[in-house]
Amino acid sequence: MTEVDTATEPDWDAPLELTVTPAGLFHALFQTASTVHTGWSSCADPTLIQADLTTMDDASGNYCRMIEQEYVEDGNEELVWHDWLVEIRLGEVLISGHWQLQASAPPLDWNWAAREAETAFEKACVLVGKRVRRTLMVDGPQPQAGTSAQRPRHH
Repeated sequence: MTEVDTATEPDWDAPLELTVTPAGLFHALFQTASTVHTGWSSCADPTLIQADLTTMDDASGNYCRMIEQEYVEDGNEELVWHDWLVEIRLGEVLISGHWQLQASAPPLDWNWAAREAETAFEKACVLVGKRVRRTLMVDGPQPQAGTSAQRPRHH
């Protein structure tokens, strides 16, 4: 490099080249996942999705997606599974990590699986140039069957 070349900084929008493998992403992002795999198409079933958060790099079409879905195992209506899926599309390849629990699992297990999937999603979003900001949500009890959802009366 000449003195002129080193006098200025590289352009902030200059494309960077990096070799990333599915195995490397599995190790770095999905180490605690129940299941990991690659594919050419998404394994998420649109009819089972309960929540879907996607961030995309519009220039390349790459994206990172976090999905929550529930499904019944092999027709056994009493065995319901909840699946937190983090899906990364880089080029034509989909890289997926699942954190799966039975819907009847204790809340502590649910919190752990959700936190692990959220952390993987947060880190994976860097691949498409995005940052994740956490937010709070107030979760209240669900109305019981046969109870009225009316406002309380003040006397």
